[in-house]
Amino acid sequence: MRYASCEEDAQDMLQNGFIKVFSRLHQFRGKGSFEGWMRKIMVHTAIEFLRKDQRSESSADLWALSGTEGASSETLEGLDYKDLLAMIQKLPDGYRSVFNLYVIEGYSHKEIAALLAISEGTSKSQLLRARQWLQQKLIRLEGGNYDARQKTGV
Repeated sequence: MRYASCEEDAQDMLQNGFIKVFSRLHQFRGKGSFEGWMRKIMVHTAIEFLRKDQRSESSADLWALSGTEGASSETLEGLDYKDLLAMIQKLPDGYRSVFNLYVIEGYSHKEIAALLAISEGTSKSQLLRARQWLQQKLIRLEGGNYDARQKTGV
């Protein structure tokens, strides 16, 4: 769900990933963990899906986001994992991919650039914009536009 914008896409990514894992099971050499090997296949499958899908959401309004103060620790403490995941899922595809690969998966900008066929500079700017977009959402939450009891429409 971290890479998908909707549940149907996530299901397609997961199914395609498992098909690849099972069809390539004979390639696993036992070097390193099976979990790591499988995770790499799943991440690459999600990236391939996003490349093929290329729904190119309009993100012109996100260019305007810059130089905002961060949200307070109380706002962050009030969110649970599902809330944060919902916010990440609402990122435009490019921002979401780079954010997940860098922040969650631990890839470098050089590795992300190679995986997504973009420049390192683009990877860095996409990450910056993703962080700014999320920061704006957290600031809005802090400003009272969010009822923590409502889990929809984060």
